Amino acid sequence: MARRRRQEEEHENHERWLVSYADFITLLFAFFVVMYSISQVNEGKYRVLSSAMVDAFREGSLAIQATPPAGSANTMIELPNTKPIATAVKGEARLRERQKLETLTSGLAKTLSPLIQGGQLSMRQDDEGIHVEIRDTALFPAGQASPLGNSPQLLADVARQLASVDNQIRVEGFTDNTPIRNAMYPSNWELSAARAGSIVRLFMENGIAPERLVAVGRAETKPAADNNSTEGRAKNRRVAITIISNTALPQDSLPAGGNRVPTP
Repeated sequence: MARRRRQEEEHENHERWLVSYADFITLLFAFFVVMYSISQVNEGKYRVLSSAMVDAFREGSLAIQATPPAGSANTMIELPNTKPIATAVKGEARLRERQKLETLTSGLAKTLSPLIQGGQLSMRQDDEGIHVEIRDTALFPAGQASPLGNSPQLLADVARQLASVDNQIRVEGFTDNTPIRNAMYPSNWELSAARAGSIVRLFMENGIAPERLVAVGRAETKPAADNNSTEGRAKNRRVAITIISNTALPQDSLPAGGNRVPTP
């Protein structure tokens, strides 16, 4: 009798729940490890996505439908069509960027009005950005790359306005097809590159971050007019400053049309 009671006491284990509890804790730990690992996202990309989603919801372009799957108590969120969201976000971004550049164009036109009125500068805005073309005689002595007269102050005023935005800026130097050969510039390539570099350096000295700037020497390779006439060669000797739109696409690099600031 005593032997049977002892066997029953040995058979009954009141602490066996600890095994299930330990398994549960192990699974719970694994679950949180997995959740933590998938939560490590790129913060910058998350901010962009978050902003895009907020804009899409504000515009009413996102339709969310909650439908319970058959045979399950869970709820599934469906996004019927995400293309309208991308289109709406892209259009909104382009609109904001265009408005920002229109404001900048207006300010630059006021600063550069003396050159515009004198027929030495033209300016237009299109999908690529803002294009400013300045005759070389308004900036440099013949065959030189150091700004003359009051042009450094004028360019400094332009730089201070450009420093208030975050767009990339491309400065290109152009010449006519008349060969140049002097002690400093053996060809038009060196002269055009030096002129572009001179303006880039001046922009940097007036608050524009260097990573936003690029200087390009084009020499006579992209004429704006016929080099066979004196007037045409004068138009070809120029500097082009392009403030590139943050929404510009590669195919927008050579756009047609655009808004042009009137010149006499």
